[in-house]
Amino acid sequence: MTLSLAGMFNIKRVDRLVAMSVLGSLLMVWLVLTGFDAVTQFLRQLGSVGKHGYTLSNAVVYVLVTFPRRAYEMFGNAALIGGLLGLGGLAGTGELTALRAAGMSRLRIAGSAVGVVAVLIVGVVILGETAAPWGDQQAQAMQLRMKSGDLGMGTNSGLWARDGNTIINARGTSLKQHDGVSSVQLSDVRVFTFGNDGQLDRFEWAKTAEHDGNQWVLHDVRSTTLDARGTHASTIASQPWQSNLNSQVLAQSVIQPQYLSMRDLSRNIRYLESNGQSAGSYAVAFWGRALYPLNVLVLVLCAMPFAFGALRSGGLGKRMFIGMLLAIAWYFLQQAMVNFGTVYGLSPLLANLLPASILALAAWLYFRRIA
Repeated sequence: MTLSLAGMFNIKRVDRLVAMSVLGSLLMVWLVLTGFDAVTQFLRQLGSVGKHGYTLSNAVVYVLVTFPRRAYEMFGNAALIGGLLGLGGLAGTGELTALRAAGMSRLRIAGSAVGVVAVLIVGVVILGETAAPWGDQQAQAMQLRMKSGDLGMGTNSGLWARDGNTIINARGTSLKQHDGVSSVQLSDVRVFTFGNDGQLDRFEWAKTAEHDGNQWVLHDVRSTTLDARGTHASTIASQPWQSNLNSQVLAQSVIQPQYLSMRDLSRNIRYLESNGQSAGSYAVAFWGRALYPLNVLVLVLCAMPFAFGALRSGGLGKRMFIGMLLAIAWYFLQQAMVNFGTVYGLSPLLANLLPASILALAAWLYFRRIA
């Protein structure tokens, strides 16, 4: 019984040794990557200081509120490089060889490294669903106010704008690409027109509003006019809309789908599908967020074999190089699969799941071969 308990204690100690080595390297790399990205963004924001009332303090606030999103995005790369550095450090001091000689399998060592990443990723996912989307919305709203004082963006009520005696509300905003140019499509548009006496004279609802390069056009319009004789309603398939809304400013202010929380993405998907519109970009972003923990864990697990081989004879630079090479290869693989799925009508879930499945299969074959 004593020997059994001692064996269990030794297993826990070696697990802790691997986990702490990986944890220290991961946190260091995570801080460096996120900090470098934040500094780079701050330098970009300095180019806007002095324009449209944008101040240095605004630039600092912008970087601070978007820092959680940058930390979320950088965690996967930090976990990959940190895992390689942690196990590589153990290999360099001979401790990894000692663990192997003591009978600890490679899969068990890799599992200890992945385990600490799994614990951290719980907090990272919470960060990505709470502080990160909130920060991006605050940053976009701040920049939108700087570019146009008549525009505002609400979290639940959508876009609000004032154009003379007209108040405009669009519950949904999305970017469209045409000939390499980004334009905005507004959906569920409400236009309130007031008279000089402050009374509502006209109300228009449109399913969508698009800018054709010259003017705005409303589609599927229901118009209601109010006068002394009562209300008069009419419907029309499409009509020009005389508005001073700046489509380029709107295009820059629309938050990209990958920056939204899963709850917001799900709401947008339901709204678009209920109105017969394609939710492709939102669906891809949703499943990318949903499978984020799986992708990170599989990526780290697949990187672990390098710590048992060539990294034992390499230094810090070699481990960093291989980590960055793997991160870049993973990025292109994932993007290629997602784009392939979009072009050929593949399910967004399957398109996002394929890269992780390929890496998981590669890891299974490796650990099965050396078992």
